[in-house]
Parts: sequence; structure tokens; C-alpha cells
Amino acid sequence: MLGYILQNWVLILVLAAFAIALRYTVFLDAVTIRRMYVLIVGIFLLSIDVYLEFLLADRGTGRDLRIVLMAIRYSATPFIVAQVIFTLIKKQSRLLFVPAMILAAVDLISIFTGIVFRIDAAGVFSRGPLGMLPFIVAGLYCVALLFILFRNCNRRAMEIIPIVFLCVALLSGLFFPFLFGKAYAYIFCTTIAVALFVYYEFLMLQLTKKDSLTGLLNRHAFYADAAKNPEDLSALVSIDMNGLKAINDIEGHAAGDEALVTLAHCFQRALKRRQSAYRVGGDEFVILCRRCSSDDLAQLVERLRRSVAETPYSCSIGCSEIAGGAKPVSEMLRESDEMMYAEKARHYADAGRDRRKPEHP
Repeated sequence: MLGYILQNWVLILVLAAFAIALRYTVFLDAVTIRRMYVLIVGIFLLSIDVYLEFLLADRGTGRDLRIVLMAIRYSATPFIVAQVIFTLIKKQSRLLFVPAMILAAVDLISIFTGIVFRIDAAGVFSRGPLGMLPFIVAGLYCVALLFILFRNCNRRAMEIIPIVFLCVALLSGLFFPFLFGKAYAYIFCTTIAVALFVYYEFLMLQLTKKDSLTGLLNRHAFYADAAKNPEDLSALVSIDMNGLKAINDIEGHAAGDEALVTLAHCFQRALKRRQSAYRVGGDEFVILCRRCSSDDLAQLVERLRRSVAETPYSCSIGCSEIAGGAKPVSEMLRESDEMMYAEKARHYADAGRDRRKPEHP
């Protein structure tokens, strides 16, 4: 017991700090917090497994138990990465864990057949014909995590840097064992715990600038960003959802929230480099464009319309750009809002509806 504590003291401190921070956070929902606790427990149990496995290896005893512990270790890493995806990315199906479960079954079979790994009577380890399978499965999970996190982020340094940091730490568990052998196994759990805790801290910083419902940047971030490097600001787009009140009145606020989240995803997909989306009110959104040409702006508006057209919802869009010289953000916002409200009036007039009344029967 003392040996485990001394070897894993840094890990214990990090996991304890992580658990305490989660206990007092007010930014994350209860489901996400519970899933993070599962991660903490999983990493802690894996560290015990690793300690016991290599303790037996150093003593040259307990071959059968060592094989079981190795099967658990090989199976645990993909489960942990899958749990990271399940925790950080909303609305993930539990089918996400199927590849990890299949690998766990193969590792269990390997205890008796040696198809993934084997330990001979002399205690010497060797890989079987499927010896690379645990690394491949874990690697695919890491690639999926990187892809999903990057796809859902706002393409800003404050989000990209922690994503890269987390994925580098996870990927190190795939490559470093081949470079450093058993030595890396001793610090693998600590590496993952530190990476997750650092990512959590970055996440808390981001949440002060992000809208909790849609994941877009919030009103405070809009005004802060608009004041930065105003000489680079070239255009502004105002967006307002049509019919949110009707959805809230008829289908309930949960349906209204779902509509806003769906539209936010549409806006996110439409953005290119140097374009940032913000939710500045209930159903009001703004996009800031920096160093974008008139063609870039037109293409952005077209992408927005195409993306929204794929949903059951609709939006009114207005824009304002700087055509030489400088223009205050307040004036640009006024111009884009005027265009947006004119389009909204046409939308309701063409539909023959009063915007204050439900759109659906």
C-alpha cells in the first residue's frame, strides 16, 4: 500500500483536486459531472491495476494474475478515451463503447489463447497476432475525439490549444510505450489525469465566454472581441430566428431550446477562418468577420441560408460591411439589424402571418 502511494502520489493529488473542483463547480450540468467522476474512478482503478501488474513482474511471481491484470490494462485505455468522448461531447450514444467492449472480449480470450499477448512460464512478455489491436482501437478513439472536439469548437485559440493538449496527452499513451517501454506505464495514469484536469480548467475559462445552451460565444465575449483590433473588423452579420415564440408557446421551451441549439450548429458549420458566432440574446445571433472580402461575406450568408434550410426552422439575416475607412461596431450592428428586421417583416408578410401569433396550427 505504501509503495503504491509513493509511486502514485502526484496522481492521487491531481485526482483529489479534480474531484474537489467538480464538487463546487456551478458551470457544468449534473450528468457531465457524474461522467467526470466515472473518469476519475476509472483512472484511479487503472493505476492500481498497473501497480500490481508491474509489482508481480518485478517479483517474477503470479503469472496467471499478471495476465489478467494485463488484459484489464489493455482493455481499460480505450474505455477511458471513450468515456472522455462520452463526457465532453453532448448527446453521444452508448454505442460509442461497442468497439471498446469488443476489444475487452478479445483481451479476455487472449488470457487463454495468447492472440493479443502472452506471458510464458519464464515470465517473458510477447505480443500475439493481434498484439497491436488495443493500440489501434485506442488510437481510433483519440482521432474521433480530436475530430469531434475540433468540429464543435469556435475555431479560436482558447479552444484549439486545450483540445490539442488533451489529444497529445492521450496519443502519448499509444506511442511512448514503444519508445520507453515499461517506464512509461508507471506515469500513464498520471499523464491522463493531468491532461483531463488541465482541459477541465480551460473548459471553465471558456464557459465564462460561451453561451451555456448553444455553445456559441456569449454577449460579453461579443463586445470584448468587437473592441479588439477594430481595424481588422470588416463585416458583421445579424441573425434572428423566425417563430421562436410560437414554438415555445405550442411545443414548450424545451423544443425552443432544441431549435436554438440546432441553429447554432448550422451557424458553426457555416463559419470559416476569422469568422466568429455569438448568441447575444434569446434568439439573436451575431457573426463578426475579420479581414473578409465582400465575396467572403456573400458566401458566408449563402452557407448560412443553405445550412438553415436543411432544418425545420428559419432565420432572418442582415449584414453590414466596411467599404473603406472605419465604422463603429454600433453603427454596423444598427445597419445589419435594420436589414435583418426588414427581411423578418417580409418573411411574415409573405406567410400571411402576424409574427406575434403562433405559426403552427
